[in-house]
Amino acid sequence: MFDLKFIRDNPEIFDRGLARRGLDPLSTAILAKDEENRALITRLQEAQARRNAVSKEIGAAKAKGGDAQALIDEMGALKKEIQEGEERQRLLEAELSATLCAIPNLPADDVPDGADESANALVRTVGEPPKFGFTPRDHVDLGEGLGLMDFATAARMSGARFVLTSGALARLERALAAFMLDLHTGEFGYTEVNPPLLVRDDALFGTGQLPKFGEDLFRTTNDYWLLPTSEVALTNIVREEILDPGTLPRRYTALTPCFRSEAGAAGKDTRGVVRQHQFYKVELVGITTPEESDAEQERMLSCAEEVLKRLGLAYRVMKLCSGDMGFSARRTYDIEVWLPGQDTYREISSVSTCGDFQARRMRARYRPEGGKGTAYLHTLNGSGLAVGRTLVAVMENYQQEDGSITVPEVLRPYMGGLDAITGGTG
Repeated sequence: MFDLKFIRDNPEIFDRGLARRGLDPLSTAILAKDEENRALITRLQEAQARRNAVSKEIGAAKAKGGDAQALIDEMGALKKEIQEGEERQRLLEAELSATLCAIPNLPADDVPDGADESANALVRTVGEPPKFGFTPRDHVDLGEGLGLMDFATAARMSGARFVLTSGALARLERALAAFMLDLHTGEFGYTEVNPPLLVRDDALFGTGQLPKFGEDLFRTTNDYWLLPTSEVALTNIVREEILDPGTLPRRYTALTPCFRSEAGAAGKDTRGVVRQHQFYKVELVGITTPEESDAEQERMLSCAEEVLKRLGLAYRVMKLCSGDMGFSARRTYDIEVWLPGQDTYREISSVSTCGDFQARRMRARYRPEGGKGTAYLHTLNGSGLAVGRTLVAVMENYQQEDGSITVPEVLRPYMGGLDAITGGTG
């Protein structure tokens, strides 16, 4: 969401940011409508003031026994003018709001320009992909071979893009989630939250999923929405709040199922659990001041990376280009983990700073120390990590030639000491 004053003061910067997003300039059209609206407000104020004056003049004329008909006629004309003007103003403000709400956040200056993922910039590569003395299998072959990953049964009850895991594999997924939460809360200072899984329109508007991306979500018959990510619930904790700066930064984490229709992903990743309608994710959300938001993003990125380091998984960090970032982000880092079964790196976390973009939509503010009034907060979010994709990474990187999976040492306390998953174990 954008401040009209910013667009008035910086039309060229605004249009240049839109161009980096692959969009046409909009400042001229927006400011023309804004100017019409402001002029209309002035005329309405003048008409209202004149109506008040005419009302007094009518009273005075009648008190003196004079002819007040001309004033009465003027009063009628003013009433009609005000009614029509107010209706026009409501329409203008609705049009302005609809336009502003559909515009994505502007990229930060250090974000590389580009139209798609081919222009993303490599930041660093960490760890070496494992070497196998055999041809590594993907997670589907491994899971089905163990008899612990069942796509056919899930499809019978729910359709495509669902999976049923069982036994030790289901426990491994639970272990991964518990390990992530313990790390983020115990060592990195995040507060664990168990949020609602159903939210209303205004919550999704606040984080930017609505109104533009409703087709990517699941909606109930009584007008709730299933969480596409717990970023929505965690960020909306501060919606319409004015925070004391002494309480910042606020850091929240949650493990929730996430629900996505994947309407824009037809034909993509149809094999396996990389892109599902339902999946678990440990989310990280930060709420902070503008001065600290860039440092908070780097910190959040390091927290997500630490999960992979302790699991012993090779990965790389990419800075997304202007055309590949999400709607609300001004800068995004993707963490991509190595998947031997696909012989490539695949995204397992996105860590984004949104600046004050979401805060403006949520009216989330704080009182700066030593200053007057309030200022908008900065919000950040990231996966810490996507649990299903981490399960895939562990399965493929820790697979053995006989199809079993070695349990990473850091997860064994969560697995009751189990050090390997073989067919039917658990």
